[in-house]
Amino acid sequence: MPIAVPQGVDVQVKEDQISVKGAGGQLALAINSLVKVSSADGKLSFEPANESREANAMSGTMRQLVNNMVVGVTKGFEKKLNLVGVGYKAAVQGSKLTLTVGYSHPVNIEMPAGITAATATPTEIVIKGADRQRVGQLAAEVRAVRPPEPYKGKGIRYADEKITIKETKKK
Repeated sequence: MPIAVPQGVDVQVKEDQISVKGAGGQLALAINSLVKVSSADGKLSFEPANESREANAMSGTMRQLVNNMVVGVTKGFEKKLNLVGVGYKAAVQGSKLTLTVGYSHPVNIEMPAGITAATATPTEIVIKGADRQRVGQLAAEVRAVRPPEPYKGKGIRYADEKITIKETKKK
């Protein structure tokens, strides 16, 4: 299935790399040697270089990665996190996310270039960026500071995550 490139997005296909530039930033991806990439009249198409199973699988993977790049530079990606617990809060100062989540010290997380964090309320964190993989990875690292525990549900969780609360041990 070809990718339709919207207006305002510049896609350059070189022999070893695809670069996508738009309003949300610029992203680049190395082209796998098992995939042939062709660009024609505003559409990108991906085909396996040979008949192997790996080449067929990699063509679909490359297509989705480039599609994520195109969507990232036009709309962007975001992950929402919620803090659950008494006294748990988050604050953003510049490019630093400060978490107070029950430790004896606040936890500071530096935001990489191209990714921003915002806190609408002290218990909500929104991580935004153009690169889907980096946004998801950073959200996972923030969640790993204090993952939700199974007895009270306290911790940092994704906004759409459901935590199954365990019953305590009874005599």
